Amino acid sequence: MRVQRWVVLALLLLSALFCGMLHLVGLDAPQGVEQRRALGIARMATGLIVIWIWLCGGLMYLYRDRIRARVLALGLNWRLGFVLFCILLACLEEAVTVTMTNLAPLFGAEVGEAYITASTNYLDVILFHSVVVFIPYFIVLAWILGRWSFSPFAVFLSFGIVGTLAEAIFAGNPGVVTGFPMWAFVYGLMVWLPVYCLPQDRGARPVGWLGHMVLPFAIFGLAMPLIVPIVYGITVVLGHPGIHFDPVAG
Repeated sequence: MRVQRWVVLALLLLSALFCGMLHLVGLDAPQGVEQRRALGIARMATGLIVIWIWLCGGLMYLYRDRIRARVLALGLNWRLGFVLFCILLACLEEAVTVTMTNLAPLFGAEVGEAYITASTNYLDVILFHSVVVFIPYFIVLAWILGRWSFSPFAVFLSFGIVGTLAEAIFAGNPGVVTGFPMWAFVYGLMVWLPVYCLPQDRGARPVGWLGHMVLPFAIFGLAMPLIVPIVYGITVVLGHPGIHFDPVAG
């Protein structure tokens, strides 16, 4: 537990430093649209860290035992309950990010100049850009957790790695991996509490260090066959745009 606390504290510190770096990059950008965009994104990232990581994450930690008791008392199939709980938290996280995008004028930029979501429309974001793509990860993770027992902290870190990889691949920008400390919380908090609320008597087997090492890559790899058809259907069949903002303005 002591090691876990130190890792979490280190990630929190590195997240703050990453946010500070984004602000410095913004201040160094040429004045005008480019600077407004860079500073706007930095301020949105700060809002995400404060609201989702510090506030929501803190509440999850403080009330984890009460929430666990209530979740177990529902009597749902634990796999279904786990996936639904993850979806709920993912939707909550996206509510924060979409709010940040809509608050662009408060952060010194026009809507469409600075953004951290593909749209200002919440339903569009969760149904065609983000949460709909996360669901296969949650399903695969439920399958894995039914067979092997991983701690909530191990799943938290692993899903943070999965989210970072997804950001790098689907955003087409490998540079986003520098934000891993922030992504670890952004994605890890979607699954940490649901894992904490799992029944201990579900028949899962203990896992050694090798299993912990491969967990993030197992989640990512096993979910890909489910994610690719979803992405293909949205982008090719439906012709849904990747970004809803004017590329000139954004």
